Amino acid sequence: MPTLGVNIDHVATVRQARMTNEPDPIWAATLAELGGADGITLHLREDRRHIQDRDLRLMSETVAVRLNLELACNEEVLAIACDTRPYQATLVPERREEVTTEGGLDVAGNLAQVSDSVKQLQDAGIVVSLFLDPDPAQIEAAVAAGATAVELHTGAYAHASAKYAADEELKTLHESARQVGEAGMTIHAGHGLTYRNVCPVAKIPNMGELNIGHSIIARAVMVGLEQAVRDMRRLIVG
Repeated sequence: MPTLGVNIDHVATVRQARMTNEPDPIWAATLAELGGADGITLHLREDRRHIQDRDLRLMSETVAVRLNLELACNEEVLAIACDTRPYQATLVPERREEVTTEGGLDVAGNLAQVSDSVKQLQDAGIVVSLFLDPDPAQIEAAVAAGATAVELHTGAYAHASAKYAADEELKTLHESARQVGEAGMTIHAGHGLTYRNVCPVAKIPNMGELNIGHSIIARAVMVGLEQAVRDMRRLIVG
């Protein structure tokens, strides 16, 4: 049965749209916990477009469940992570022009840099996950980099326009999850998962963690964050 990490970046996005102090992602993290979240995920981007340093600092002091920090292989943010020491760090790619993280980290093409980042985080006592496309070569590279876990990018599955295409992408996710597990790493998944498409991913054997943000926050606008988290958690635990 996978655990649920709730990504609260979009709460900070609304706040930063007016450069004010509300809605506060710290409050959102608390409500997500009350709704049953097993972890809180936040992304401290180099450009600070949503989550701010203050948010990470306060969450590290107040969140009672696992804190998962998404970050790029950026020296400044790596240093902040090592100082803050979240439970887990997930290395992701960053592109200034993207709206949100699109595509997995190219570990195979940047093995030395990623390996150095993994070691730096692990030396600080942080569990390290790599956000990867379901690609055998990238998973092999994750093993070489010394990662603890791999978060499979589920975007191709989530955005498939026809059932047969989604079924093919789900098959690929199953194969990649098997490869991750056989390599001794923990299996995570995320990106584009919604209340309508999450169940097949949650049922992948040995799935350890699902990280979901946009769909939960979108529902929270209508029903409140606690209820939105409860609804998602009910789906993934079966």
